[in-house]
Amino acid sequence: MRLKDEEFYKVLVRPTVVITTISKNGIPNAAPFSWTSPISTKPPLFGFSCNPKHDTWRNIRENGEFVANLVGEEFGPLMHILEQDFPYEVNEMEKANLTQTKSVKIRPPRVKEAFGWFECKMEEYFKIADHIWVVGKVLVSEVKDECMGEVINVEKAKPLNHIYGEYFVTEMEKRKFQRA
Repeated sequence: MRLKDEEFYKVLVRPTVVITTISKNGIPNAAPFSWTSPISTKPPLFGFSCNPKHDTWRNIRENGEFVANLVGEEFGPLMHILEQDFPYEVNEMEKANLTQTKSVKIRPPRVKEAFGWFECKMEEYFKIADHIWVVGKVLVSEVKDECMGEVINVEKAKPLNHIYGEYFVTEMEKRKFQRA
């Protein structure tokens, strides 16, 4: 099947994160993103693509901080709430009945129900087409003990992965392949 060029991403499975930020008045914001990627390990950099009209970008531009909350399949039904375009300074975490918890090094809160967190300070940003690519230096990287071994335990973390629109992937299995 040949896809339209602009539909190329419909065949990619992408990790879903919930980015939390905070307004200059201290009101948290939470929104889901799946156009994300680790960029570098030295220094530890993480990036995501954001619509420049979103409150997420407004808050990061104002204070330079964000948390990438790593979320599991139980967040699937919450995506409809978190992706809504609420008025500025409406706390989406409250709307989705999620628990705010204090971050270690930055002001924006973590989502307690997530299985992991990257606390980030914006290093750089780039306007690319109709989006902003936000690059954050990872100041704290933490995962719940039961979800981590040598690598992430996908059977326990049950990471939520996005394909397109309302389509997500939830069941994963970790496999190790031997070199040929």
